[in-house]
Amino acid sequence: MPSDQQSSQPLTASEEAFVRELSRVMLALPRAVDADIVREAGLPLSEYTPLMHLSEAPGRAMRMSELAAACNITLSGMTRVVTRLEKQGWVERTKCAEDGRGWNAALTDAGLTRLEQAWPEFLASVRRHLVDHFKGQDLNQLTVALRHVATSENQPG
Repeated sequence: MPSDQQSSQPLTASEEAFVRELSRVMLALPRAVDADIVREAGLPLSEYTPLMHLSEAPGRAMRMSELAAACNITLSGMTRVVTRLEKQGWVERTKCAEDGRGWNAALTDAGLTRLEQAWPEFLASVRRHLVDHFKGQDLNQLTVALRHVATSENQPG
């Protein structure tokens, strides 16, 4: 853990530039990918992402709270998204068999088909807006660094 003195030092010009560009990417990337897949596949990123997570889950089902965490949104926000997906026949909600208190969201066959239809545009968009910009870079090392940032707890120094 950095010392208090080190953590309160001003950022260098390159550190400041990095932080600012990363902030821009965090806002711009989801917007760009969303615009692409809405235009080309008619599916917003807010619906694509839960379908993707459900497709990767055992039994194509997850607790609503786990799905919300995986999509990085609130449980109430996920409830609204799943309600939209249910109306389209892409997801079904069922009581959790383990405890009967919580709810699961389960991907239907129609939902999987819809995800598969949107997948090529999602891939093309992510490549165009992100992956292609890192050609020649060590993606494994970048992934580890990003994972560390995403999972580290901000504790007072």
